[in-house]
Formats: sequence, structure tokens, C-alpha cells
Amino acid sequence: MIDASFLSWPFFEDRHRRFAEDLNAWASREVEPLVDHHDVDASCRRLVRRLGEGGWLRAVVPQAYGGLTPAFDVRTLCLARETLAAHEGLADFAFAMQGLGTGPITLFGSDALKEQYLPAVARGDAIAAFALSEPEAGSDVAAMSTTVTPDGPSHVRIDGLKTWISNGGIADHYVVFARSGEAPGAKGLSAYVVDAQTPGLSIENRIDVIAPHPLATLRFDACRVPLANRIGGPGEGFKVAMATLDVFRSTVGAAALGLARRALAEALRHASSRKLFGAPLGDLQMTQAALADMATGVDSAALLVYRAAWTKDQGAPRVTREAAMAKMHATETAQSVIDKAVQIFGGLGVTKGVKVEELYREIRALRIYEGATEVQKVVIARELLKMLEAQRARDLGAASGR
Repeated sequence: MIDASFLSWPFFEDRHRRFAEDLNAWASREVEPLVDHHDVDASCRRLVRRLGEGGWLRAVVPQAYGGLTPAFDVRTLCLARETLAAHEGLADFAFAMQGLGTGPITLFGSDALKEQYLPAVARGDAIAAFALSEPEAGSDVAAMSTTVTPDGPSHVRIDGLKTWISNGGIADHYVVFARSGEAPGAKGLSAYVVDAQTPGLSIENRIDVIAPHPLATLRFDACRVPLANRIGGPGEGFKVAMATLDVFRSTVGAAALGLARRALAEALRHASSRKLFGAPLGDLQMTQAALADMATGVDSAALLVYRAAWTKDQGAPRVTREAAMAKMHATETAQSVIDKAVQIFGGLGVTKGVKVEELYREIRALRIYEGATEVQKVVIARELLKMLEAQRARDLGAASGR
């Protein structure tokens, strides 16, 4: 049984507790029959459909377009990802990409774009994707080489490659970031919604990873897109991307938290039932030490994740530092917790079909995507230095005013 006592923490309102409890009950009944790890495309389509029918995808769009709350409620998003990840990594993936793939539209899209794309995503009728990374531009967004150029008075043309694109090959639309040239570096990017059937957009190749998910490289070859599909203004693509990640980065930490909670639950169950030297494995002090470290790591990660989510929900314009800390610590901690669970299981822990082996493969990518751990450290340090400079400026201003 997965510990849910954290729901009593003051970060949450009763509506959050009801949401988490109801989703957990639904996932316990519904998720496992939907998943076939040998056919992840079909599994994701089924999961998106059922998540939509269950009303859970309403959490990823605003109330005005069929959603649950007037604006993003990050605590709800985090609770959804944590709960689903504890049951099945692919279920978390299906939910998360519906949010990330429409987040830019929700935050910066025109009313027409919101009306066109958001309700179908909330119902589970359409699959969304977010296309930012390139072969030579992952963490370094400023190195992006995909271009967007005018093509007549009402269209643009997109040319280039995008890779590591989640839902690549099964998405109905992609939010695509490309260099529009208003300024050098990150300030010269723009974002567009591109329908999957648009001529000039093709799947270059599918990407197989250790925990199977739909991933692909996309090719854009004179892909003609309506100018009306631009999200935000010209040259605002970096702003759109960073604001979206500011919302969803905490939820990556929540997904890692769900994987870690499941690993701890599996380890506790195994330690209490497995006999070693005539007594339960859990009677050994070394096992107890591992379990104590795991539980403490889970709680510390949860505190950081839900601090970031709560802070954003209280109206903070940016939670760059808090979200980076949550993402970094939760994913690194989850890797450690799951590794300890595998060790407690011994040979079973590396056996296909055993849950902790699956968790071990699932967690690894979370330390990389949406900003690798090393990038999060840079982000955190820069935010701390900015805070110091701002405090010095305030102190100087106060001194000069005396």
C-alpha cells in the first residue's frame, strides 16, 4: 500500500485530497488493463482516451475550454502525475504530455487557438506534443537551428529537425519552436501549432529507449503553417517555452515522487515477507537503514515538489528556483530510492516483470528531460545570485534614502 498521509499537509485543500483519492481509486481499476509495453503507441492512445473519458484530463486545460479550474492548478497537476506514476509510468506520460503539449496554447494562445485545440485534448479526443529539442539544441535552446520564414501574407514555412519528441508519431498536433530571427540567440524564436497531417511534416525515425514511450525525430521540409497558428508574438518563443516549463517542471518532480513511493511500498512489502536467516528481511538493521533513507528521501522530495506547486498556485509569477530544486532533488532522490529497492529485492530486482525493475528503467530519463540535473544546478545558482544582487540594490537604495 502506498502511503498517502502527505495529503494531510497544509499545502493542500480538500478538493486536492478528493482529487488524489478519486484518481488513485480509478487508476487502481482502470490503468493496468490498458497497458501493453510491447505496443506503447496503442497503449498511449487507450490511456489518453480513458483519461479523457474519466474526466482527468480536464486538469490540463482551463475551465473555459472544458477544464477543471479557471487556470492551471499546479498542485492538481502534481498530484495527478504522482498518483499515475505510482501505478504505471506510461499512464503518467500520457497525462503529462496532454498538459505540456497544450500548455503554450493555454498560456499564450489566441482565443481561436484555444477553442480549436484545448477542448479536444480535455476530452481525450486529440493527442498533444511539445517539439523543442533538436539534435544540437537540447538544454541549449539558443542553439536551435529549425527556421520559420514568411510564406505569403498569411502563412509561414518551417524547415528543420526536432528530436526526442514525446508522442512523436502519434500526436494530432505539435507545438513547434523555431528560429524566426527577430534577435540573436534565444530572443529570436517563435512558437507555432502544427497539425500532424500538415504537408512537409514527416516522422524521420522512431526512437527506442530503455523505458518504452512514443518518441520520434520530426522533419519539417517547407512545412506551410498559417500565421494565425503562432503562439504569442514574433520572437516570443523562448518566453513561451520557459513559462510553460515553469509550470510543468515541478510536475516532473511529482512523477519521480510517484515512482519513488511505489518503490518504497514494494520494498516494504518484500522486506516484511521475505525470510532470510530464519527471520523477515526487514529485521536486518542494514535493511532498516535502507528503508529509513528511502522514506526520508521521499518526504524531502515531496516537500520541495509541493512547496513549488503551492507557491505557483499562490500567484507567484515565476517559480524558477523552486521548480528547479523540486525537479532536481526529486528525480535524483527517486533514482536512489529505486536503486535501494532493487537491492532489497536482490536477484528478483533485476528480473523482467518485477515492478522495481520497471521502475528502475522508468526513472532514468526523468533526470534528463525538461532540463537535466546539471542544468537545474546552473538555474538554481543563477537565481540565487540574482536574488543576492537584488538584495544589494535594495540595501543600497535604502542607505541612500536615509
